Amino acid sequence: MYVIIIYDIADENQGQKRWKKVFKLCKQSLRHIQNSVFEGEVTEAELFTLEKQIQNEIDRDLDSVIVFKCGEKFERHRE
Repeated sequence: MYVIIIYDIADENQGQKRWKKVFKLCKQSLRHIQNSVFEGEVTEAELFTLEKQIQNEIDRDLDSVIVFKCGEKFERHRE
């Protein structure tokens, strides 16, 4: 499955530490595109694990994470 993950970590309440942890987690499985944007092919199990790991690191009241899941017929074209 092809996914795009975009996240925003608040600056307050140790945000820089959370940002670094989420960055490292995403970089293990996906390509770093820009600032807090990653993309790539992962299995459903890999995505499930990554989402759980990210949820354990963020502050749900301050931070946000968006995961776009693209099906198999998704045609990638970037300009």
